[in-house]
Amino acid sequence: MDILLLFFGLLFICLGILGSFLPVLPGPPMSWLGLLMIHLTKSIPMNWWFLGITLAIAIIISVLDYIIPAIGTKKFGGSRAGVVGTMVGLIVGIIFFPPLGIIIGPFVGALIGEMSNQADSKKALKAAFGSFLGFVTGTLLKFIVAIIYAGLFVMKIWEYKGELFDFGF
Repeated sequence: MDILLLFFGLLFICLGILGSFLPVLPGPPMSWLGLLMIHLTKSIPMNWWFLGITLAIAIIISVLDYIIPAIGTKKFGGSRAGVVGTMVGLIVGIIFFPPLGIIIGPFVGALIGEMSNQADSKKALKAAFGSFLGFVTGTLLKFIVAIIYAGLFVMKIWEYKGELFDFGF
C-alpha cells in the first residue's frame, strides 16, 4: 500500500508542477496532495503542523493567482477583457505554439482582449503588458511553491527511505 501511496504522491507532485503553467490544473493544491499521500504511508509519521502550514500556503498562493493578474491589469489601465484574453491566449499558445506559446500566447491574448475593449492601441498595449506581467508573476509563484513541495517530498523519501522500501526480505 505504501508503494501505491508513494506512486500517487509522485503523480500529484508532477501534476502540481504542470499545474503551475496550465490554468486547468491547480498547481500548489495538487502538489500538496502529493505531500499528503506520502504522509499517509505507514513509514512516514503524520505531521499535522507540516501538512497544515503547507496547505495554508497552497491555498494562499491559489488565491493570489487570481488576484495578482487583476492587480497587474488594473495598475496598467486594463480591463477584464485583458485578463480573459491572457487565459485564452495561454491555452491557444500551449496547444498551437509550444513551447514559446506559453510566453507569447498570454501577451497576444491580452493584447487582443484589450484591443476589443479599447480603441487606443497604445493604452491596449500597456494594459496587455500589465495583464501579462500579472500572469507571469502568479505563474512564477505557483511554480516556486510546486518545486519547494517537490523538494519536501524528496526530502521525506530520503529521510525515511529505509522504512519506505523495507519489504521484509
